[in-house]
Amino acid sequence: MKNSEKIIILDFYGQYNQLIARRVRENNVYSEIVPFDTSIEKIQEMNPKGIIFTGGPSSVYEENAPMVDKRIFELGIPILGICYGLQLMSYTLGGNVRRAEKREYGTMQVNIDNTSPLFKGFGDTNNCLMTHTDFVDKLPEGFKKIASTADCPIAGMANDEKKLYGIQFHPEVNHTNNGIKIISNFLDICGCERKWNMSSFVDNSVKALKEKIGDKKALCALSGGVDSSVAAVLLNKAIGKNLTCIFVDHGLLRKNEGDEVEKVFREQYDINLIRVNAKDRFLKKLAGVTEPETKRKIIGEEFIRVFEEEAKKIGKVEYLVQGTIYPDVIESGSSGKGQTIKSHHNVGGLPDYVDFEEIIEPLRDLFKDEVRKTGLELGIPENLVYRQPFPGPGLAIRVIGDITDEKLEILKDADFIFREEIAKAGLDRSLSQYFAVLTNLKSVGVMGDVRTYDYTLALRAVETSDFMTATWAKIPYEILEKVSTRIVNEIKNINRIVYDITSKPPATIEWE
Repeated sequence: MKNSEKIIILDFYGQYNQLIARRVRENNVYSEIVPFDTSIEKIQEMNPKGIIFTGGPSSVYEENAPMVDKRIFELGIPILGICYGLQLMSYTLGGNVRRAEKREYGTMQVNIDNTSPLFKGFGDTNNCLMTHTDFVDKLPEGFKKIASTADCPIAGMANDEKKLYGIQFHPEVNHTNNGIKIISNFLDICGCERKWNMSSFVDNSVKALKEKIGDKKALCALSGGVDSSVAAVLLNKAIGKNLTCIFVDHGLLRKNEGDEVEKVFREQYDINLIRVNAKDRFLKKLAGVTEPETKRKIIGEEFIRVFEEEAKKIGKVEYLVQGTIYPDVIESGSSGKGQTIKSHHNVGGLPDYVDFEEIIEPLRDLFKDEVRKTGLELGIPENLVYRQPFPGPGLAIRVIGDITDEKLEILKDADFIFREEIAKAGLDRSLSQYFAVLTNLKSVGVMGDVRTYDYTLALRAVETSDFMTATWAKIPYEILEKVSTRIVNEIKNINRIVYDITSKPPATIEWE
């Protein structure tokens, strides 16, 4: 992605690395996360206005701790080190870092030097989130202290001449008061003009896709969800009839969704659309499979196989387009060094052999809310843009255990009732995601004086801004009661409803 200005974020495996990127973008500056060991030459080529070092779990003085090339501090590019990033900056430039006698975890009052440009507009103290075991106890030459706490003598340092700054706390999280102001001040130090927005993203992406694809052809993996729909319209804007959308109905979609997707794209957009009804094919491959990662891999590979087959029918197609977004990439551990939380079929289930020159993922760097903004910018109707997020593997990962046609029909009907009642209650836009899960648990019940032994259905609803973290939604009891009553009365084989009250973390949003 080409942008006039950008901030690059060197990732030291910090748990909040995505939040840092979001906070920079919220200030209308494009940000990009890159591995900590990105070469100096590559960094210079990227031509960033500034660099941010993330936090991380390591101690800088340990063997094999992630390091940077010392030359990065001589590039003349402003740098902000956060937590581990502060310690790394100090350690690399001749300061000293050691283990603290008293760790700091939680929100602490930080004394700050508000004459520092990093703290412009602040008072003398600020409540900030601390999560560290080590601390800087000796400043590098040329630095001054700009923050401290009762137990951390150097909670911030600065070399104003070289525009190098480090803070021990996390400005990117909500627990830090006015944290986004600190990031904004750093962007001012970098001289950022703040002209990046979703409109510029669309314009830059369309231009780049035109240049890249030219007169060649592309297939878009269309699922009907928000991500793939936005990717499809973006590509259509760039290359028009050279794009063919392959809508694979794998039988794992929500109730009536296959027909709805086909209708929207045939009637509202002048897009080449091929619908492939592949339910039997997918269910055969999934028969007897219970392990969720195996389900995802099977579905991912089968998707690619279907695209290859359809591509051969329409002639040479050089590119495959997917609606992969940033959280998909991160959760799949795409760096090869981070831990895989779960595979996404867009990024984790690709077979070794793919019969396309290249896979294009135009939304790969965007968070979900940014994808929606892009969709609106492209003129996609709000009802489609704000459609409920839906995983690529579909209901396969919302049916716990083995997948059968009967289980899918039970879940489709139950999920439809849940979503219908949420909409009737006017909560469909305030909840980030809500759906039903058919568990593999059966329990005893009684209906009409008759003993039953049927499935337990779980309801899940969350609130989130970025899908990297989420809190469970406090749906009013009367709505949950109505949903429960309707499901057990209208759908056979379900006799118990439970509501998931777990946030992310420790859980993921999906159950599998």
